[in-house]
Amino acid sequence: MPPRSFKVLGEFKTLLPYLTRYRMHYIGGFVCLIVVDAAQVLIPQFMRQAVDLIASGSFALRDVGLRCAGMVGVMTLIAVGRFLWRYFIHGSSRRIETELREQLFEHLLTLSFDFYQRNKIGDLMARATNDLNAVRMSIGLGLVALVDGTIMATSILVILFIQDARTAALAVLPLPFITAIILCFGGALGKRFKKAQETYSALSDTVQETFAGIRVVKSFVKEWWFIKKFADTNDDYREANMALVKLYGTFFPLVGFLAELTTVIALFIGGIRVVEGVLSPGELLALFRYLQMLIWPLMGAGFMVNMIERGAVSLKRVNEILATRPSIASPEVSPPQPTGQGIEIRNLSFAYPDSGEVLRGISLTITPGSWVGILGRTGSGKSTLIKAFARMIDPPPGTVLVKGMDVRDWDVQELRGCFGVTPQDSYLFSDSIRDNILYRQDRDSAENRGDAGGLFTQAAALAALDTDLRGFSHGADTLIGERGLTLSGGQKQRTALARSLVGTPEFLILDDALSAVDAETEKRILTGLLAERVGKTTIIVSHRVSTLRNADYLVVLEAGRVVEAGTPGELAARGGFYTRMAALQQLDGEDAPFQEGGSV
Repeated sequence: MPPRSFKVLGEFKTLLPYLTRYRMHYIGGFVCLIVVDAAQVLIPQFMRQAVDLIASGSFALRDVGLRCAGMVGVMTLIAVGRFLWRYFIHGSSRRIETELREQLFEHLLTLSFDFYQRNKIGDLMARATNDLNAVRMSIGLGLVALVDGTIMATSILVILFIQDARTAALAVLPLPFITAIILCFGGALGKRFKKAQETYSALSDTVQETFAGIRVVKSFVKEWWFIKKFADTNDDYREANMALVKLYGTFFPLVGFLAELTTVIALFIGGIRVVEGVLSPGELLALFRYLQMLIWPLMGAGFMVNMIERGAVSLKRVNEILATRPSIASPEVSPPQPTGQGIEIRNLSFAYPDSGEVLRGISLTITPGSWVGILGRTGSGKSTLIKAFARMIDPPPGTVLVKGMDVRDWDVQELRGCFGVTPQDSYLFSDSIRDNILYRQDRDSAENRGDAGGLFTQAAALAALDTDLRGFSHGADTLIGERGLTLSGGQKQRTALARSLVGTPEFLILDDALSAVDAETEKRILTGLLAERVGKTTIIVSHRVSTLRNADYLVVLEAGRVVEAGTPGELAARGGFYTRMAALQQLDGEDAPFQEGGSV
């Protein structure tokens, strides 16, 4: 194995816990493999004895029959042993692959949002499928090739040299050249395989991106562009694999030629030794048989190097993800219990890594049970501000307090469990409408299963979705496409809103969640939310003044700063941004005349 292969073997240390757990399976498999190898080595000896008996001219058919019966018995042992080592070794490698894939998926769910901004989904999918398949091959068939090749090659060489050292020494002359070829080709195989895996990731990402945005693709009649993009990426994948195939096409025939060359040498030298009386015809036949059996260990060495290289390259790609730590995580020590209520923002400033400050010195207090509206132009920092509440982004220490405790001191899952969030992007899963709405609930809990019907009905009614459900073919059990492809924009938003209402969260956040809803439906929703507001803090981000008219407190953001704050009536009297927006929307027909405290 080339020096580089020894270096990349360090990647396999992450598999040690799995290999240790299944060590008895591997030990049992290798024991069966050794038994199979030993039995295979015996078969040429039965052939030698039978041929020598026949060549002697004086033999009993019974004696030849006994050798044949012995071969059948040995072959039966080989068949059983081969089944067992495959069951133990390949079965273990499959189990390890499954557990490693589960570990990878579970770890991906712990990573923060910035990780998914840096990494494409197609590449992550390729690592969880194609790369883990290569890892499985390396700890399955790769280990078999290593053990089987070593035992078979050593046993056969020992027998050959014991039988006739001179003939064996000349016949195995090509073997060192095979070893040299393996050492030379091993590193190149690893590099070309890495290139093939990277192009497969790019291909997967192209497919995922195209189908996820199929509406946009068809709306702009850009099918031809994505077909060309896929064809180009597919060509790159083909060329990377062809480079790998060309290397295989040179490597394996060359190894096979040198391996068969040993048979030619054995035929020439062995024939002379038979004529000289040094070897018997049966021993020459056994010699040929052993040399043919020696081809597999030599070819197996090539397979082993290839699979180890592939497995190491793929495992490195998987380990890169497993080594990534979430940028937002719960504190290592047990967090204290919250001592207050509501949300408090203290001089919050925040900047994303690749941009300037998005929030600048914001201070705000949201009292429990209040209805708070946030208004501002696009890019003013509204969404970033509400992401800090549930720690979707990591605010500076001491700047964001929920229920009297710094969000950085909360257990992340417990903190986010306090919030029901309807984001701008109303993402829905490819499932029924009912399951999308009840997504927050634990459907495995008997208590929640019993109460699920009431929760669903209440949430659907509050989101004004009950009327729409009656128009679907299967009602609430209607399956929707990926990302809610079969629903209108307003239906998607209301389904996402109903999902955030299930479970009566302490803090309800609506981030422009009614932008695709008509005015009449919005009025019904807001009226229902106002009636259900007892004990629940509601934070609404919107560009519509009508949506925010009944807020207890309004905050207007401009370039990341609070430029106006107060009740709707107070802001209307100041003649600032809020007043201008109300006037413009009234002229555009988006808003009814302003009337503080009136019905929505």
